[in-house]
Amino acid sequence: MKTGQTPDNRSMSPLVMDLIRPYRGWLTVILLAMIVETAMSLAGPWPLKIVLDSVVGHHPLPGWISRLLGPGIADHKMGLAAGAAGGLVLIALLGSIATYIDNYYTESVGQYVANDLRMRVYHHLDRLSLGYYDKQQTGNLLSTITTDITTIQNFASGATLGILVDLMTIVGMLGLMFWLNFDFALVAVAVTPFLLLFVTRFKKAVKKATHEVRRRQSDIVAVVQEGLESMRVVKAYGREQLEEEHLKDASQAAVGAALKARRIKSLLSPVVTVVVSFCTAFVLYRGAWLILREAMTIGALTVFLSYLNKFFKPVQDLAKMTNSIAQAGVAVERVQAILSADEKIPERPDAREVAGAVKGEITFDKVAFAYKPESPVLKEITFTIKPGQLVGFVGATGGGKSTVASLIPRFYDATAGRVLIDGVDVKDYKLNSLRNQIGCVLQDTVLFAGTIAENIGYGRPGATREQIVEAAKLANADEFIAKMPKGYDSEVGERGLTLSGGQRQRIGIARAIIRNSPILILDEPTAALDTESEKLVMDGLEKLMKGRTAIAIAHRLSTIRDADKIVVFRDGVVAEQGTHQELITLGGVYAELHRIQFGPGDGAPAAASAPKG
Repeated sequence: MKTGQTPDNRSMSPLVMDLIRPYRGWLTVILLAMIVETAMSLAGPWPLKIVLDSVVGHHPLPGWISRLLGPGIADHKMGLAAGAAGGLVLIALLGSIATYIDNYYTESVGQYVANDLRMRVYHHLDRLSLGYYDKQQTGNLLSTITTDITTIQNFASGATLGILVDLMTIVGMLGLMFWLNFDFALVAVAVTPFLLLFVTRFKKAVKKATHEVRRRQSDIVAVVQEGLESMRVVKAYGREQLEEEHLKDASQAAVGAALKARRIKSLLSPVVTVVVSFCTAFVLYRGAWLILREAMTIGALTVFLSYLNKFFKPVQDLAKMTNSIAQAGVAVERVQAILSADEKIPERPDAREVAGAVKGEITFDKVAFAYKPESPVLKEITFTIKPGQLVGFVGATGGGKSTVASLIPRFYDATAGRVLIDGVDVKDYKLNSLRNQIGCVLQDTVLFAGTIAENIGYGRPGATREQIVEAAKLANADEFIAKMPKGYDSEVGERGLTLSGGQRQRIGIARAIIRNSPILILDEPTAALDTESEKLVMDGLEKLMKGRTAIAIAHRLSTIRDADKIVVFRDGVVAEQGTHQELITLGGVYAELHRIQFGPGDGAPAAASAPKG
């Protein structure tokens, strides 16, 4: 199934059944409790019937009740009243115990099902390729993991087995109603199919409206998330009003969708209520006529009216539940759309672990890549990086530098050609094993909520405090960390915004040092730093790169001037490669980039600095 494709109900059933399967024991307890609830609900009106007909009135008790109560109670009016009162309390007590068990275990199942589903969705998202996230809004994914799964949880906790109880109650009451008065029962039976037909036809409109509401609510989450994450930029450009307008538009669209859905949903209850009132009015009038002719007792009419009201209540509940069912159905579809996304980086069945540490030789053999088939990004890229070399990737924005680097840890897979490490296709390695061989320092190091020590140790699970401190010292980070109020136990704040760019980068370097990977990818790690911070970061990077194969993506040519080799990308191909001096002498693309950054001279030949044409 492609991303965003809506699954049908047939694909939802296996998901729901798979989620509840581990809780079959609890479901059995819930079912038994519901059967007791239903039985007590059916028995509820009978103590009143006994009092009206056999205590206040003069009608004999049914034989089965006489035998149940015994002659000592059944033959005395006040004893019979006491027995009826005691029966009323007993019915309420048993029903209450069953309701408590039902509610507790139903809520437990709902909570655990939501937890299992939440972890399953997140586990699946963790294993999707970056290509999936290139096409998705994070806000929509967050909305599904939170709101949609909560909707499923609420439905599982309050509706699933409730539907079963309503159906059991309807069947039980129909039997007793036919036993009490066949003609009256036919009235209820005759009306029920029309109500169910109305509810069925109504369901499609409700589901469509609910789908639109959930889509609009996801838009609100996406707008709010983007605005909050970009607050520094918003304030820097004074665009608070624009962001508020974006939220206003999304919010008003959600309000409109919700009101439209409410108009549809609001029709259901009044229609059912009017139909029920007509049935009740007919039974009340006809019952009074039969009582006056002594063809029916007051107690029997009271019990029948009670059953009739309770009979239509489950029908009303089932009708009202159309909304809950529609919401849960939409939520399951949105969750299923994520679980059905197949944009994973595939792992071959015979994929192997990397034995020890790789030497670090990297070969691109006629590699091509495209994010979209119609728009190729790389075209037959071929070059080799030898173990221990520092290689610089340079070129204009959009030339393919970062894309080439992303193919090494298989963030994406090449659409043609091969990427090899030590002569082995990266597709032959298990993903985790491959990525354990590669460390990354990005242009803007991402820090997670937690302490500085936890962020450095993120690169190596189980790292000791001594290892963390040693990595920080090598990255020139120990000095500023030691000055913080709690040292390595200081909280970094959301995304590390309480630290300067240089401090974040040095923590990122320490994270890569502690990982101790033989291959390093440095994606413009000093691009946004001032001169002083750049010097400290570069010093840390030099220590990090010793003895490792390192790829440095750079706009500042000064950072890769001493590289063993520089690969120049232009329009998705390798335009040229060689050392700094070789490329300057060549007078091609690299020499032109050098002239733009540094002006004529500084090792550039006159021809390279002269205007072309």
